Amino acid sequence: MGKLQKTREEIDAKYTWDLTLIYKTDEEFLKNYEKVTNEINDIVKYQGILTKTASNLLNYLKLSNGLERKIYKLYYYANLKHDQDTTNTKYQEILGKVKNLLTKYEELSAYALPELLKSSYNKIKKYYQEEKELKEYEFVLSNLFRYKKHILSKEVEAVLSSLSNSLNNANETYELLTDSDLKFGLIKNENDLEVELTESNYSVFLRSKNRRVREEAFNKILTTYSEYKNTISSTFSGNVDTLTTLAKLKKYNSSLEAALFGDNINIEVYDNLIKTVRNNLDVLYKYFKLKKDVLKLDDFHLYDQYVDLVEENTKKYSFKEAKELVINALSVLGKDYITNLTKAFDERWIDVYNNKGKRGGAYSSGFYDTKPYILLNYEGTINDVSTLAHELGHSMHTYYSCLNNPYQYSSYQIFVAEVASTVNELLLNFYLLNNSSCKEEKKYILSNLMDLFKATIYRQTMFAEFEKNMHQLKEQGNVLTNEVLCDNYYKLNLDYFGTDVVVDDLIKYEWERIPHFYYNFYVYKYAIGLSCACYIVDNILNKKENALENYLKFLSSGGSDYPACELKIAGIDVTKKEVIESAIKMFDNFIEQFKTLM
Repeated sequence: MGKLQKTREEIDAKYTWDLTLIYKTDEEFLKNYEKVTNEINDIVKYQGILTKTASNLLNYLKLSNGLERKIYKLYYYANLKHDQDTTNTKYQEILGKVKNLLTKYEELSAYALPELLKSSYNKIKKYYQEEKELKEYEFVLSNLFRYKKHILSKEVEAVLSSLSNSLNNANETYELLTDSDLKFGLIKNENDLEVELTESNYSVFLRSKNRRVREEAFNKILTTYSEYKNTISSTFSGNVDTLTTLAKLKKYNSSLEAALFGDNINIEVYDNLIKTVRNNLDVLYKYFKLKKDVLKLDDFHLYDQYVDLVEENTKKYSFKEAKELVINALSVLGKDYITNLTKAFDERWIDVYNNKGKRGGAYSSGFYDTKPYILLNYEGTINDVSTLAHELGHSMHTYYSCLNNPYQYSSYQIFVAEVASTVNELLLNFYLLNNSSCKEEKKYILSNLMDLFKATIYRQTMFAEFEKNMHQLKEQGNVLTNEVLCDNYYKLNLDYFGTDVVVDDLIKYEWERIPHFYYNFYVYKYAIGLSCACYIVDNILNKKENALENYLKFLSSGGSDYPACELKIAGIDVTKKEVIESAIKMFDNFIEQFKTLM
């Protein structure tokens, strides 16, 4: 009989997060909820007079920040309580109430941005002289005014807002089709037993040591997608059409420019990534050659690329051992970092073990008025130790951002969100490689790292190139038929996999199963984030002058500047090929280390 899942009450309290640091009791939470519910109506008192005087604008910003902080404090408490046991109806209810409160606040304050942008920024700059405190909001205000030339008339914006659900229909249709309606039939597993093939177990079959299994899974899933090529081409083309049309309406030069505008990222960053990766495809080809040799294959097909090079590491680590490993690995980040990081354990920021009803996966979650809490479902594997290091990276980024900034600059952008977490992961892996006496453990770590770099630097960049190409074709007046989409995707695969890999014909349908193509030029951020982390880790481990000091300054910058400017604090220029090349050199080094261990 299998081990029963523990209830929340059966978990030792020292392994659960301490949410009394937010509110001591649920009763205190509810009192604050009632209080804020009454206070949020105050936000409308500046409607029509927001920019009439400098003091009006300042008082609005103070009030808005104050109310946001109160609402989000309620939200984080309710959300964390909900996630520790999603079956608890009490916390389902309070989370729903806070979400409704947040929606109401957003509706009440919706007048502010259009009203603000009716003014000129020159007028706002004069206000900085009249109200010195307004200067503290200068970056917030100047950033908002960047959008002014892309804001349409009040009437048109209202129409677009009312059509938002319709404009997102292509994505919703795609999700329903691929998540619910698509069926891939049965497949024989390694034991010759028939099981249903699904998107969730597809990756498991692709890693099978049995080549017949992975080939069958590859052929079956992509053959099924080929049967829906017209429908999915229509949803994809519809989404591209929406984004390109909106970009044109809002006076952007392209949908790519519109997508990068929020982060104030120049298109040259996107293009530099693609160009640099393309110029270094030989390292990827070397990786595939290594896999082919290790697997002893006469020919290497696309369905062979996911097979693990070594057996899974079955060694188990207690949470105490994981803590010690992570602290030792991250000690190169200095005493201050480690002193603050140990608070996560001492003050119980971490919810460690799984319990009945607990949300799966792992995350870091917190803001200005809470601790940066971490949810884990720790099972003791080496991957769980890595997850702990990763989430602590997020939490320490949040900790330093909140510690060193006023509220309005305490949240960092998504663009830089994965840098700190990946730095921690890489440092842990380097520590394990340098301190392990077990050859097989080293090979396992290197194998995982090589897979990470292949998937993040190369695969995501290929996706980014496909997305850019298809949007450009649409903007040039071309029709995105299934033939156009499939042919372009197939040609990219030929380039990225090279002549020593058999690029199976069915791969031309793979683009259909990538939901990220509906995320509006998001995937390039994965490759940029890992590249930046490699650059930082290289500099710190090689004791480059001021590297550690500059990295901690970067962690402390929060949202006080644009992402590319914040990265420059850490010595990174994302427009330069050297940043991407640092990741590729690290990937190449892992390949060589693995070959040596063989």
